[in-house]
Amino acid sequence: MREPMIKEDRSENLRQLLKQVSACRLCEKQLEPRPVVQASVQSKILIIGQAPGIKVHKSGVPWDDASGKRLRQWLGLEPETFYDAETVAIVPSAFCYPGKGKQGDLPPPKLCFDTWHQQIIEQLNKVELTLLIGQYAQALYLPTDTKTTLSENVGNYQHYAAQGIWPLPHPSPRNRHWFAKHLWFEQDLVPKLQNQIKQLLS
Repeated sequence: MREPMIKEDRSENLRQLLKQVSACRLCEKQLEPRPVVQASVQSKILIIGQAPGIKVHKSGVPWDDASGKRLRQWLGLEPETFYDAETVAIVPSAFCYPGKGKQGDLPPPKLCFDTWHQQIIEQLNKVELTLLIGQYAQALYLPTDTKTTLSENVGNYQHYAAQGIWPLPHPSPRNRHWFAKHLWFEQDLVPKLQNQIKQLLS
C-alpha cells in the first residue's frame, strides 16, 4: 500500500511547488510577474519551450497565441486535451515574459530555470514524451558535449525520439523561412510525432 501514499505525497509536493512558483518575484523587471506553468503528477507529455510572450503573460494561459495554435496542430491535440494538466505539463524555460530587447524578446532568465525546473521535473515521473521547443530549451536539456544548431537537433529527431525526447523548432509565425527551407519537418517529422502521441494517449 506504499505506492498510493507516495503518489499523494508527490501530488502535494507539486501543488506546493506550483503555489510557490505563482508567488515568485525573482525576475521582477518590466512587468508585474505572472508565472505561467501547467503540471500534474499524472502528466504524460512534457512541453519545455522558452519564456511566455507578452500575450501569454497577459492572459496567463500557456501557448495562448498563434504559436500555440500551430503547436497544437503539430501535436494533433485539441485545446481541451492540450490544457489538461493530467495529460500535458507545460514548464517553459522561464515562467514570465522576460521583457523586450533590441531584437525582440529577451532570452529566458537562467535564474528562473535554476530555481524551479529541477524541483518540478522531479515530481513528473509519469512523463513518457518530452518536447524541447526552440534553441533555449534544447541548450538546457540536450547533451552539451558537441555544439549543434537547432536545425541539426531537429534533423536528428529519430535519435532523440528513441529516448523519449523530440527537439522541435519554435512554432512562431516569424519562423516561416525556416519552415519553407525545411519542408521535411512537416512532411516527415510531424506525422510521426502525431502518431507517437496517439499511441501514448490511446
